[in-house]
Amino acid sequence: MGGLLAAMAVSLTGTRISAIALPWFVLVTTGSATQTGLVAFCEMAPYVVVKALTGPLVDRVGPRVISWSTDLASATAAGTVPLLHALDLLSLPLLLALVALIGAVRGPGDLAKEVMVPEAAERSRVPLERATGLSGVTERLASAIGPAVGGSMVALLGPLTGLVLNAGCFALGSVIIALTLPRGMGRAAEGSPSPQGGSEPGYWRRFGEGFAFLRSEPLLLTIIVMVGITNLLDAAFTTVLVPVWAKESGSGPAVIGVNSSVGGVAAIAGSLVAAGIAHRMRRRLVFFSGFLLAGAPRFLILASQAPMWAVVAVFAVSGFGAGFLNPILGAVSFERVPRRLLGRVNALGDSLAWAGIPLGGLIAGAAVASFGLVPVLLTGGAAYFLTTNLAGLRPEWREMDRLPSRRESAQGQVIEQPAATSPPD
Repeated sequence: MGGLLAAMAVSLTGTRISAIALPWFVLVTTGSATQTGLVAFCEMAPYVVVKALTGPLVDRVGPRVISWSTDLASATAAGTVPLLHALDLLSLPLLLALVALIGAVRGPGDLAKEVMVPEAAERSRVPLERATGLSGVTERLASAIGPAVGGSMVALLGPLTGLVLNAGCFALGSVIIALTLPRGMGRAAEGSPSPQGGSEPGYWRRFGEGFAFLRSEPLLLTIIVMVGITNLLDAAFTTVLVPVWAKESGSGPAVIGVNSSVGGVAAIAGSLVAAGIAHRMRRRLVFFSGFLLAGAPRFLILASQAPMWAVVAVFAVSGFGAGFLNPILGAVSFERVPRRLLGRVNALGDSLAWAGIPLGGLIAGAAVASFGLVPVLLTGGAAYFLTTNLAGLRPEWREMDRLPSRRESAQGQVIEQPAATSPPD
C-alpha cells in the first residue's frame, strides 16, 4: 500500500505544480489570457475523453504497466517543454500538442493507480474504507503541497523550473510503480469467458461490458449522477461565485486563498479520521452528513454577508465534511465492481461525473450577469441540498450499507461476503 500511495503522491504533486507553472509560463511568454485558457483546455479535454476510452486497455494490459508507462510519457512531454523553449524552438501549436499529450496520458495513469487501490488494500490486509481514505488524504496533501511548492518555485526561479520539477515528479512516480510494488501486483484482469472457447473479446466488446455493467447498478448510476451535479455546482462556486463575492465584498483575492487553504487542511483532517474509523461507521449516515456539511453551507454563508470569521469557520467545517466522502465512494465502487471490469467501469463513471465541470463556470457567469450574485448563491445552495440529501430518500441508497454477497479477489477468486456492513434498517 505504501508504494502505491507514494507513487500517487509524487505524480499528483507534479500535476499540481504544473497547474501553477504552465499557465504562468504561457501568460508571461505570450501575455495572452486567451492563449493561457486555451492551453488549460487542451490539457483537460484529452484527459476526460481518453480516460473514458482507455478503461478496457487498463483491464487488458494491467494497471501497473499503464501507470509506469504513462507517467514516463508525461515526464518526457513535460520535460520537452522547457528544453524546446531553451532552444527557441517552442511554438504555440507545438506547446498545445505537448500539453494535449500530457493530459491524454495522465487520464489512464490516474485511472491505473486508482484501480490498484483495492488490490493494495487486500494485500496489506487494510479495510477498504481505510485504503480509500488514505488515497484521499494523499490526493488532498498533494493539492495542498503542490500549489505551494509550485507557486514558490515559480516566484523564485521562474516557471521553467517548475515544469522541470513536474517532469521529475512524473519520472519518480514511474520508477516507484515499476520497481517497488510487490511482484504480481497490478496484472491484467482476466477476461470474461468467450462462447465456445472463442478468442478474447475485442476493445469495443470490453467497453460494452463495462457500460452494460454500469447500467445494471442503480446505486452506482445514482452516485454518478449526483456527483456529476455537485461537481458542476462546485466548479461554478470556485471559478465564478467565490471570485465575484471576493470582489463585491471588498475582501480581495487574498481571502480566496485563505478560505481554500482552511478548507483544504480541514479536508485532510476529515480524510484522516475517515481512514481511521469510517469502516466501523454506518456509511449512509456518514456520507449524507458529510455532504450536508460540505455543500450548501458554503453557498449560504457567502449570500448572508456574514463576518469573515464566520465565513472561514464554515469553510473549515465544510472541508472536514468533504474529507469523508471519497473514502466511502471509493469503497462502494471497489466492492460492487468485479475486478476484471474495474478499469473500464471506473473510467466511464469518472468521466461522466466530470462531464459537468467545464459547464459550471459558464452557467454561473451567465446567471450572475442576469440575476446577481446573492440569488445565484441561494439557488446553488438549494440545488446542492436537494441533490445530496433529498435524493438520499431513493431506495437504492440502502445498498450503500450492504456489501454484495460475493466479490472477486485480486486473483479472480470469488469470496463470500457478509450480508451487511452495518446494523439493518
